[in-house]
Amino acid sequence: MNTPHRQFKDFIYEQLSRIGKAISAPKRLELLDLLCQAPRTVDMLAAQAGISVANASQHLQVLRAARLVDATKKGLFVEYRLADDEVCRFFLATRGIAESRLSEIEQVTNAYFEARGALEPLETEELLRRVHSGEVTVVDVRPVEEFDAGHLPGAISIPVGELEDRLDELPLGKDIVAYCRGPYCVMAVEAVELLRGRGFEAKRLEMGVGEWRARGWRV
Repeated sequence: MNTPHRQFKDFIYEQLSRIGKAISAPKRLELLDLLCQAPRTVDMLAAQAGISVANASQHLQVLRAARLVDATKKGLFVEYRLADDEVCRFFLATRGIAESRLSEIEQVTNAYFEARGALEPLETEELLRRVHSGEVTVVDVRPVEEFDAGHLPGAISIPVGELEDRLDELPLGKDIVAYCRGPYCVMAVEAVELLRGRGFEAKRLEMGVGEWRARGWRV
């Protein structure tokens, strides 16, 4: 019998399912991850997610319909951003559940990073201590616009594509800690490989700005 109580509950769960449907595509999850770093245009998101502009636009419309992202017209371009910080925390929570339930994630991650000698990320508490004491140089290897939108305290911005040409900006005899967009971002892995190849002592920090903010720490 379709009672008012049943109608009410059906409506609520139908609305809740809109969020699940919105994040059901892998590329939409990646777009949310990218937007956790900084607002971007459709063209920039498409390039960084490795999809066409038309495809990116379709995914963003789905996310916008679920009110996970907002869009603002800026001149000739439309810039997308997360609806609020809660969306990034939601993405991180979703990722955390997947990490705790799906062993395939750990297996693939370990195989990828082990092959590159990058399975030794520096613990955050240790990083904080060493940054405060001036023992390490923290390098943000993300694009400049992401650094400008928010970065770890004391970090310097050297995008990974510019790193080789800017090695003289790094102090000799001091450990380097590189970070990017979180545990599955490969830019910091590339940076650590390059730095070690040039004689620097370098490590990768798994945590990115999104994870840093989620802990309530200042950026």
